[in-house]
Amino acid sequence: MQFPHLLSLLIWLPIAGSIVVLALRSRPEVARWVSLAFALATFLASLQLWTGYDRSGPLLQFVESQPWIAALNANYALGVDGISVALIVLTTLAHLLVVISSWGQIKDRVALYMASMLAMEGVLVGVFATTDALLFYVFFEAMLIPMFLIIGAWGGPRRIYATLKFFIYTFFGSIFMLIALIYLHLKTGEFSLAAFAAAPLDATEQAWLFFAFVAGFAIKVPMWPVHTWLPDAHVEAPTGGSVILAAIMLKVGGYGFIRFSLPIVPDASHEFAWVIIASSLIAIIYIGYVALVQEDMKKLVAYSSVAHMAFVTLGIFIALALVRTHGNPLGARLGVQGAMVQMISHGFVSGAMFACIGVMYDRLHTRMIKDYGGLSQPMPWFAMFFVLFSFANCGLPGTSGFVAEFMVILAAFQDSPLIALLAAFTLVIGAAYTLWLVKRIVFGPVTSERVAGMQDLNPREWIVLAVFAIGVLAIGFYPKPLTDLMEPAVQNLVQQLALSKF
Repeated sequence: MQFPHLLSLLIWLPIAGSIVVLALRSRPEVARWVSLAFALATFLASLQLWTGYDRSGPLLQFVESQPWIAALNANYALGVDGISVALIVLTTLAHLLVVISSWGQIKDRVALYMASMLAMEGVLVGVFATTDALLFYVFFEAMLIPMFLIIGAWGGPRRIYATLKFFIYTFFGSIFMLIALIYLHLKTGEFSLAAFAAAPLDATEQAWLFFAFVAGFAIKVPMWPVHTWLPDAHVEAPTGGSVILAAIMLKVGGYGFIRFSLPIVPDASHEFAWVIIASSLIAIIYIGYVALVQEDMKKLVAYSSVAHMAFVTLGIFIALALVRTHGNPLGARLGVQGAMVQMISHGFVSGAMFACIGVMYDRLHTRMIKDYGGLSQPMPWFAMFFVLFSFANCGLPGTSGFVAEFMVILAAFQDSPLIALLAAFTLVIGAAYTLWLVKRIVFGPVTSERVAGMQDLNPREWIVLAVFAIGVLAIGFYPKPLTDLMEPAVQNLVQQLALSKF
């Protein structure tokens, strides 16, 4: 059964909640409980997407459409396929966990922080649910505002620098995307993504539009070499901001390639796929080495995120080579499926890693690796979770990280064994920087009295890390429900890729 206006509810319920929470500025404890209520209600409502979605076909479901700006022929148009459903459920779950984990971490301006998180949740759901390009752009830009506040108001000592860098990078890229959307609107007379995909475009038009979309979405992923804003943003952001940034916001870039670049400019995407593939391979190898030398835990995990998100872009654009050059739609489907599973897996793994760093920072107020050591003795339960998430970050079989990366590597091998070999190098360098981090923090003798006095997980932290662990293991051991959910949409996308506009 599909509930009418469910997508609107998922967008506007948390945004309405942010307004209610703002009215409770003088009562921080009440603001926390109200935020939890809205986040929990939104997550429970999102489960109706998962249970009510018909997995038998690729057509958009839970469709809503109302006139919005008549003069521009822009509509308030919503609809989801399996890819959108997975990302929306991940978004609502991550925000619920952030509200819980921030309970004791945020003590100043609690209502504003919680309101920013709820507003962020609403606009992110909007990004994944809209089928109108102008509405997509509005949500795409709107999500900068709450994250700007979260980093700028509750960040570290260099938060102003990190916030401005984050804003300038992402806003600069989105200007080119806006120009592309205006051009397509003039070409089609509307802003429907379906109309954009059906628009006849010659080689020159597609090339310009492709690089305009790359400018907007590559920064969001972020891809090498436009990734430098991410480590600064992560280091200065509070724990909740880092979790949402890594688990959800980075996925907007990969989602944008799926919704815009591939169906709208398929020929240019195929012609210039080598640019994205080369950038992805550089990120997998070079950024892995950069992560290896970091002494700040957050920076290490941030660089690790850049390397792991490169599998998303690699899988997406390898699919183009497979279906266009090799006539291998099954391999192309494997590449896109791997990229999509990687987006969900990375949401759990990176979110969990930043949550673990937040647990340590709350107790010792430092992120430097050298300040820790021997945590398995005072914090055995925490050590168990941290080792599990680190193994997932390495791509250990039985965890979600292995499933996604193996699918992309297998697809890449069908295009080029050399590309597959270079991509598989992440299993070596990823294990190097992650296991070295574990060795220095978790094992060995206790390095100081401060470390020896650290308390193990409290019930709130237990809940958050346990949910992340369930997600990592569930996808690792049995990814079929997730892949079945996304398969019709993936198959439909691959069929679109096989068609030229020439």
